[in-house]
Amino acid sequence: MPSTKPTFAPPRPWTECARDLVNVAMGRKSADLVVRNGMWVNVHSGEVIPATDLAIVDGRFAYCGPDASHCIGDGTKVVDARGRYLVPGLCDAHMHIESGMVTVTEFTRAVVPHGTTSMFVDPHEIANVLGLDGVRMMHDEAEAMPVNVFVQMPSCVPSAPGLEHAGASLGPHEIGEAMAWPNIIGLGEVMNFPGVAANDQTMVGAIEATVKAGKTVGGHYASPDLGLPFHGYVAGGPEDDHEGTRAEDAIARVRQGMKAMLRLGSAWYDVAEQIKAVTEQGLDSRNFILCTDDSHSGTLVRDGHMDRVVRHAIQQGLAPVTAIQMATLNTAQHFKLERELGSIAPGRRADFLIVSDLAELAIDEVFARGARLARRGRLDAEIAAYAYPAAAKNTVRLGKKLAAKDFDIAAPDGANHARARVIGVIENQAPTRALEAELGVEDGIVAMDRRNDVCQIALVERHRATGQVTNGFVSGFGYMEDCALASTVAHDSHHMIVVGTNKGDMSLAANRLGAVGGGVVLFSKGRELALVEMPIAGLMSDERAEVVAQKAAKLTEAMRAMGCTLNNAYMQHSLLALVVIPELRISDTGIIDVSNFRKVDLFL
Repeated sequence: MPSTKPTFAPPRPWTECARDLVNVAMGRKSADLVVRNGMWVNVHSGEVIPATDLAIVDGRFAYCGPDASHCIGDGTKVVDARGRYLVPGLCDAHMHIESGMVTVTEFTRAVVPHGTTSMFVDPHEIANVLGLDGVRMMHDEAEAMPVNVFVQMPSCVPSAPGLEHAGASLGPHEIGEAMAWPNIIGLGEVMNFPGVAANDQTMVGAIEATVKAGKTVGGHYASPDLGLPFHGYVAGGPEDDHEGTRAEDAIARVRQGMKAMLRLGSAWYDVAEQIKAVTEQGLDSRNFILCTDDSHSGTLVRDGHMDRVVRHAIQQGLAPVTAIQMATLNTAQHFKLERELGSIAPGRRADFLIVSDLAELAIDEVFARGARLARRGRLDAEIAAYAYPAAAKNTVRLGKKLAAKDFDIAAPDGANHARARVIGVIENQAPTRALEAELGVEDGIVAMDRRNDVCQIALVERHRATGQVTNGFVSGFGYMEDCALASTVAHDSHHMIVVGTNKGDMSLAANRLGAVGGGVVLFSKGRELALVEMPIAGLMSDERAEVVAQKAAKLTEAMRAMGCTLNNAYMQHSLLALVVIPELRISDTGIIDVSNFRKVDLFL
């Protein structure tokens, strides 16, 4: 499988440069870089220590103290921090690169100016399309980055066996194989929480393979039930969870020895409620970690990444140093990397930020492995693109040209009205509501109800060219015009989701994505309003992040013109097939009651 060579040298192991670190600290060898006169944000002690110098060699901190003049030689570069804060590089503990619509390279280019120097990525999106080969592609691309991009091996492909069919299937054998890859840090979020509680052999095998490899097991308990199913899940081995939305969710996880991951993504706003476990209930902040989970390209370019999450946490009442700990040291400790990253301390990789305002986290410069990568919000280093092979493209296989009649929903025999289950979108949250609606029937076909915000949703099979279309109803988007939005990003099986008020537009949108190899497109009254092409597995663009963000912004504007006022509605659209988060979803097998993990009839 072709791949590019690393643009930046990987960090030398501590064992290979320990003597140099000691010699620099002792003044027997010159440092590569010395940063003088900074305010050291020490996440180990919780202090901000003034008048601090840092000396760096071989991409690692050698000396952190009051005076590094003894480390300066003829070849030493000296940077004056001028009394600004020295902050550890930020870590995103749980995220999916593919949700940014861009490749690992482009995601890195976008987030480095925002201070993110470590990411723990779960590529289960590409795994659901291309299997182990897709994971390897992103693993190899991640290794070539100038910052730390660690990969978690996807645990649930498909995410809910029996309730959906993905483009690939991974089991304990593949997971065990991947655990030997150099950049695999652990097991990605274990989404099949009923399977863990039931001792499903596939889940047991995947977790066992990870534990035997000495790596971290990621969690995903997407249920409000904190009774026996929750206790069984925790006993099964997952070590963290990012699916909490309430303070009691965070409290329950921490009490059971898990790390509570609090996410602020483009569409998930779960920090404010859960952080009350610390600010109001007084729980130990060491067991809380900040993450993004899913960040849209527009969010990355306009609003930021982990810096945005840290600022938000501070606004909720956290002390700045505590919020920074949750995005640095806590994350490193969780992934057994405390000796490598997460703090400014001797021996660690020299990933740090120069910050002029701590509460606002105003980042002036970003360094990774001792090299400056960004300043004043702009990338200061070029990162060469990774060459994805041809096998990663042309993955959208519809099997036929779709017509408007493929989206017809036949009424129950002889009925002149029908009571249907409706997927209810909840703004800024991943869960949905299980709604019901009384719908009219015209010529034997169940009609939508635009006045009451009930339109159609369809899942189009796109991996095996079966031509299958599964139809249902959804509410919450607020579309007031004839339109249809189609996307081949459809967590987690990544078939095609089409939501629309007009079946002709639905067929046009679906066929358009088949022609371009995937992405997201909006049609209205037969006209294409916006398109973001994503030819890599139907999940990622091969264009620059700024270009993708512009196209995504046009899409958002067009959706608003159709009447949709939801925050980041596209991302909520993309989760409507996620059959591991309650309450109601759609899959290629039908309508899924996720609260009970079973298929149900569309009509009651």
